[in-house]
Amino acid sequence: MKAATGELNLTVITLIAIAAVIGFFWMMWPSIQNAINTQWGNISANEPVSGTMVIIER
Repeated sequence: MKAATGELNLTVITLIAIAAVIGFFWMMWPSIQNAINTQWGNISANEPVSGTMVIIER
């Protein structure tokens, strides 16, 4: 019975840890997404010929 109780405790701790990680990312996702979109916009704005690749043959 002790082993079953120990396994149950580990299962509960694992579920709480997973819920904490998911909760953290759920709360932080809008900030992360905004930062990614801002950086993506900066990269696109700095490209002089965005979306065009020039191949020079030698």
